[in-house]
Amino acid sequence: MATRTQSRSSNRSSSTRNSNSNSTRGNASRSGGSESRSAFSWSEGAGPVIAAALGGAAIGFAANYGRKALMQGLEATAGDWDEVLATEHDLALAVFDKMLATDQTQTFKRKMLLMKLTHALDKHAHQEEMVVYPALREANEAVSADQLEGEHGYIKTFIYELNEMGADSPTWLEKVREFRDLVSRHAHMEEEEVFPRFKEALNEEQNAHITSLVHRDGFWMA
Repeated sequence: MATRTQSRSSNRSSSTRNSNSNSTRGNASRSGGSESRSAFSWSEGAGPVIAAALGGAAIGFAANYGRKALMQGLEATAGDWDEVLATEHDLALAVFDKMLATDQTQTFKRKMLLMKLTHALDKHAHQEEMVVYPALREANEAVSADQLEGEHGYIKTFIYELNEMGADSPTWLEKVREFRDLVSRHAHMEEEEVFPRFKEALNEEQNAHITSLVHRDGFWMA
């Protein structure tokens, strides 16, 4: 049987061997350089890549915020809520006219214009459905609000149909023309009948409040 002293000596010898072995591995790791790095360690070239990605994200965020600020500024110069919405009607109808001026070979242009129109109408509908139509209902204009909001459903249907039929369809312009007529009639009802009647019943504070809400929702949807 080994004595306690012999056991301690044996342990010290084993400890020394382990220490030497660990030292050797440590030296090998230091001399191996990149070979000893963990698979989860950042490589030396990762820094610039990460910085570029973060920089790109920051630029994208700034550009998006700048675009929103620009849109809000343009809306602010349009005046009260009804004037803002009337300006948006005019902008949408102008896009329709550009679409109607294309031919069957200009499929890319048609798709880009339809995308622009879709975004403009989506933003516009959000402002009306979240602010103006609820205010109309509170002012006992529920019938008009329901009719106008119902027409928004048909507007979405036209957008869906145009996307489904393809920009090179021989009936594409016909569908765009029908779509434009709907939006034009919708805008006329709002601008010439419903909105003036509603605005006349508002006091200055109420009018300013609705204007601020339209600007707010327009900013987030821009």
